[in-house]
Amino acid sequence: MPTVASTEAGDNQSTAGGDPSQPRGGRGARGGRNDRAGGGGDRGGDRGGRGRGRRDDRRGNQDDGGEELIEKLVHINRVSKTVKGGKRFGFAALVVVGDGKGRVGFGHGKAREVPEAINKATAAAKKKMVRVPLKDGRTLHHDGKGRFGAGKVNLRTAPAGTGIIAGGPMRAVFESLGVADVVTKSVGSSNPYNMIRATFDALTEQTSPKSVAQRRGKKVVDLLGRGGSSVAEAEADAAALVE
Repeated sequence: MPTVASTEAGDNQSTAGGDPSQPRGGRGARGGRNDRAGGGGDRGGDRGGRGRGRRDDRRGNQDDGGEELIEKLVHINRVSKTVKGGKRFGFAALVVVGDGKGRVGFGHGKAREVPEAINKATAAAKKKMVRVPLKDGRTLHHDGKGRFGAGKVNLRTAPAGTGIIAGGPMRAVFESLGVADVVTKSVGSSNPYNMIRATFDALTEQTSPKSVAQRRGKKVVDLLGRGGSSVAEAEADAAALVE
């Protein structure tokens, strides 16, 4: 008759020498937890992918009817904020956006990374786009002056073939706007923010003969015929503007 000690030893041997293909209780439990954790990670990845897709769709819908916009990065500045542990650096971006057909806008944004700052500035520029009347779709209707702070700019119309005579931030504005012939001069501050705002101040003052005629209750021919031109020339210019 076996003793109690031999019985306990036999039980231990049978447990240790059991089927090796059967996992132990502790490992099986841990394996189950790992499987569940892995499954949760997959579900989290799926949720993350769907979330990114929704954000991209919303960002795409903000574009005006899916039309292609011209984006110009004008200036990037590194900014810093002094905190208890030292300095915290970030980036500020200035972006100009236009459709090349008479609409343009500008915006600026700050972020810890450059791409995020550019995205913020682009989104702000799309929300503040303005329409500027163009003559023959290539130049301004008349000369203009703009000012913001210490920044002053002068804009002048130009004949065909002149090109964009502008530098720095002003060139980015006219390229995005769709202007092909213009002569500009910046007087005063060379700060890109002031130059951009002064340029937009001058562009918002642009008016077309058609809008002036509607505001005054007259015909376009009556306005164009006052510069000493003949009636036939005035009618031809009016017809071209109406078209």
